[in-house]
Amino acid sequence: MDIRRSNRTLFFMMIIIGVIGAIIISNVLFTMVTHKHFRSGVNIKEFKDADISNTQVIKANRGTIYDRNNEVIAQDEDTYTIVAYLDESRKGIGDVDAYVKDIRKTARLLANELGAEEESIYNTLQEAKDSGKYQTELGIIGKNINNAKKEKIESLQLPGIEFTKSVRRNYPNGVFASHLVGYAQYDEKSDQLVGQMGLEATLNDYLTGKDGEIFYQQDVNGLVLPGTSYTKKYAENGNNVYLTLDRNVQLTLQSSLEKTVTQENAKVGWGIVMEVETGRILGYASYPSFDLNNRNNLKDYTDVPANFLYEPGSVMKGITYAAAIDSGVYPYDSYYNSTVFYYGVDASGKIYRSPTPVSGLAPIRDALGKDFGKITFDEGFKVSSNIAICELLTNYMNPEVYREYVKKFGFLREVAIPFVPNSAGSMAWEYASDKLSTGFGQGISINALQMAQAYTAILNDGKMVRPYVVERIVDANSNKIIKQYDTKQVATPIKKETSEYMRKLMAKVVEQGGTGYSYALEDVQVIAKTGTGEIATENGYDGSLYTNSVMLAAPADDPKVMVYYCFQSSNISNYSREPMKELMRTTLVAANITSQENTGDEKTYSDWKQYSMPSLTNHSLSYAQKKLAEMAVNTVVIGNGTSIVKQYPQENQTIVSNQNIFLLSDGTAITMPDMTNWTKKDITAFWELTGISIQMEGSGRVVSQNVAKGTAIDTNSQISVKME
Repeated sequence: MDIRRSNRTLFFMMIIIGVIGAIIISNVLFTMVTHKHFRSGVNIKEFKDADISNTQVIKANRGTIYDRNNEVIAQDEDTYTIVAYLDESRKGIGDVDAYVKDIRKTARLLANELGAEEESIYNTLQEAKDSGKYQTELGIIGKNINNAKKEKIESLQLPGIEFTKSVRRNYPNGVFASHLVGYAQYDEKSDQLVGQMGLEATLNDYLTGKDGEIFYQQDVNGLVLPGTSYTKKYAENGNNVYLTLDRNVQLTLQSSLEKTVTQENAKVGWGIVMEVETGRILGYASYPSFDLNNRNNLKDYTDVPANFLYEPGSVMKGITYAAAIDSGVYPYDSYYNSTVFYYGVDASGKIYRSPTPVSGLAPIRDALGKDFGKITFDEGFKVSSNIAICELLTNYMNPEVYREYVKKFGFLREVAIPFVPNSAGSMAWEYASDKLSTGFGQGISINALQMAQAYTAILNDGKMVRPYVVERIVDANSNKIIKQYDTKQVATPIKKETSEYMRKLMAKVVEQGGTGYSYALEDVQVIAKTGTGEIATENGYDGSLYTNSVMLAAPADDPKVMVYYCFQSSNISNYSREPMKELMRTTLVAANITSQENTGDEKTYSDWKQYSMPSLTNHSLSYAQKKLAEMAVNTVVIGNGTSIVKQYPQENQTIVSNQNIFLLSDGTAITMPDMTNWTKKDITAFWELTGISIQMEGSGRVVSQNVAKGTAIDTNSQISVKME
């Protein structure tokens, strides 16, 4: 080993260490004397106690709620509150003043942006300063400021004017299935938005996100030290929820109920619109309602279709007739006397029809005291005869058998609809009068969801499906489906043959001058069962208030949609049926059974069918077109390629006759399609597949477009459509 070389190396290392140490000591001494960092020149007085650590919460967004066409029902919205700092000792980095220096100028500029009185802002600031406050807010005028307004104020560069961020829940539609959707509001204890009622409450665990954290160091003035901030934990936004509600159906249902309640001076109205075979709820509402953004007029928290129990009246006769037919005792060709029904109870407890009044037992009559004479039971259903029900329950069907069918149809227990708690109801069954009156909808209390569910069996070949309104829950971060809700058959209370005969009876109600004749539509045959239920008041059944209702379904030969519509008023016959018909027209359009209402060009429904969407991606265009040709759908090919790279709807989703199916080919040249009659759902699908944005004006279906069919388009094209 060369000792001289080793000593020389050691000597040089000692010199280097000494130089580095000298630099460090010099830097410390320089900083101590000058109070400035040697390299950056930053005044360290601004960073005294720089080792103070802090953690800032990154607020996660609450999940968004959408309708079935991906339109927002509920979403988070960032808002800001103005904070004015007034203490003259407050400095920013670089010894810059960080307080309101010129109160008059600040008040004047803020007043212009906020649309407020300059003097009011000036007084607020001056009074706070005079009282020695470190900071102040401006009251209501300085709260709930949106981001655009915040950026405008920031551009004024007013010293001492800063913002605190908060989040509120925004409901773009205002009144929209309000009692069902419910609302969320800020909870101080948990420091987040929390669902207070409706789906916002029952889905709260899914909608609530997980906050993140940022770690940083600050000085004693609370200023973050540069380079010390890092994300300790990222925020995870809440899951998004997609509902089955259709915006057009929902708005029409709400409008129709408002018209009915207003015109008939009704106490309350409610309704459910549903797909018969799937149970998807397209519309769900009650009136009076309330604005989800402004809950000052929220007087009643009851979700009426789910938790308001009522005696349904004659719509219940559909259940009674179905029970008699299905149990094999229905007297098809027999006649009965529809005059007043006197009855008694024999020694064995059996109810019998008496030719004369029986002491202590009130006779039963048809509505308004009508006497239809001697008619068949089919005729009795058509005219909604109470006496027909009494005859069935005394001479043909054991009331206990009927009682079991009531249970089979899902009454007297909650409907198993996800995330919508509902009341079970009850049925009086002690006296003979109870057993007879329940058959025509008195003495039994139900909710509207139960009736809608029960009628799916009558309209759907005996298969009873549960209603549902939550379609899927999706992870907002990964876009993966967490929960999916589909059609679920909950029972088969009646046979297919029973269902078919019941639909024939319901057709007679409309087509042969029955109680539902005024619900007939020109373009589609509608079937119905009407109802008028007397409401018990403090004076008993005094005839002062009734529940008027109707169950409508179409098309008659193979019902796809149902409308259950109810309201309570003193008017039992002379009310307008137009709101219900308007609702049915909108529902038929939404279900692609007819085209636009009142145009005279409605599509036929005789070949209307449902299919499962095949997988067409990575197949040839010719294969895809051949596959879809079997389904009578409208195929929209995007691009000039020969192979399919994307499709809408996705594989296994339900599609129907006349629906638009979109296929994106591998060709690069895209031309403008004819969008006439397209829905927002169609436009959104085209947009997502192509990336070409489209400006939509109005709602409903497309009636005009600014770019002609066949024009070459790309992502730079300015396309707009008008919808009605």
